[in-house]
Amino acid sequence: MGWIFLLLAGTFEVVGVIAMNLINKYRNLQSYILLIIGFILSLGSLSLAMENLPMGLSYAVWTGVGTIGGTIIGMLFYGESKDWKRISFIGIILTAVIGLKLTS
Repeated sequence: MGWIFLLLAGTFEVVGVIAMNLINKYRNLQSYILLIIGFILSLGSLSLAMENLPMGLSYAVWTGVGTIGGTIIGMLFYGESKDWKRISFIGIILTAVIGLKLTS
């Protein structure tokens, strides 16, 4: 169950990052509410995951999922570079997250 909460935490972190971009563009109340809700749910899910998983593992996977998600969203919806080197490094992060799962 800890891994499910950990993946949810990373997903909600991506929601928070998307909201940061929306705040940067629009500065409206909905964007701020989305930011707050995204990060509250992210940290809450991370806290639940850490009841069953070690702190170092949880933090590494949480930030990895958030990094991968934020980068992919940026490439797909915000015109960020889709350079092969960027995609390769996303693959390295994904491999590390999978490796942590397999060794825990």
